[in-house]
Order: sequence, then structure tokens, then C-alpha cells
Amino acid sequence: MNFFIDAAYESINKFNEELCGDKVEIIKSKDSVIVVLADGLGSGVKANILATMTSKIIGTMLSKGSSIDEAVETIAKTLPVCKERGIAYSTFSILEIYSSGEGYIVEFDNPSIIRLKNGKFAPLLKNARSIYDKKIYETRFKIDLQRFRI
Repeated sequence: MNFFIDAAYESINKFNEELCGDKVEIIKSKDSVIVVLADGLGSGVKANILATMTSKIIGTMLSKGSSIDEAVETIAKTLPVCKERGIAYSTFSILEIYSSGEGYIVEFDNPSIIRLKNGKFAPLLKNARSIYDKKIYETRFKIDLQRFRI
């Protein structure tokens, strides 16, 4: 059974900043929707650049068939290093929903995704692993398509 996936977002800039340090990238294909939320280190222009690079690289790579391992390694090798802190850093969360009802979540240093079922908290089973010295959490799940029948 197939269903329609709709995705949208709204960003709010930090007070007195012209650019947002968070970036959402949504990539739609005929079989899935990939949503990447990235949060760059700091605020303003620097954070916006880090978040934009992270969301664009991950979204593009995954939509072209790369693995999460390849995407995370590319991010780790690509982001510019902050002169003040000496690190290249952007957090990210990835949600991929397939038209088959299968889902995939990857989280790195963002607050955990919260799933609700019938208005109640429903924990997700997460698997932790390291990719290029980044500890990520992966979740695979199936959407209950029976609830969507008319």
C-alpha cells in the first residue's frame, strides 16, 4: 500500500541574527522523502554555513544512493574547522520515509525524536554505533498503514 508523504518546515532566526543556524533539507523522490535537520556550531553566518553544508551534503548523498557511513565520513572530512573552538561541528537528524511505509532515522547530537501513538509516547528502539568517530543512533520502523485506511 502506498500513501502520500507531506513535509514542511519553518525556521526562526536567533534574536538580532540575519541568518538561522539551523537548516532543513527536504528531498522528495517517487519512492521516499528524506528530511535532514542540521544545527551548525555557534550562530549567524558561521552556523548557517555549517548547517547548510551538512544538510545539503547528507541529503544529496542519501538521495543518490550513498550509505549513511559515506555521508557521515564526508561531513566529518568536509566541514571547516572553527578557529575559536578548533572543531568542525554540526549536529543532524535524518528521517527517511518510504512509500512502502518503512522508515529510517539517524540522529547525531540532536535531541531525540519523539514518537507519539494515539497521543501517547511510544519509544523507538535505537541502535548506537560509531562512524568516523561520530556516535550516531539509528532506528528502523514500519508505519502502521492500517490506521490510514478509509
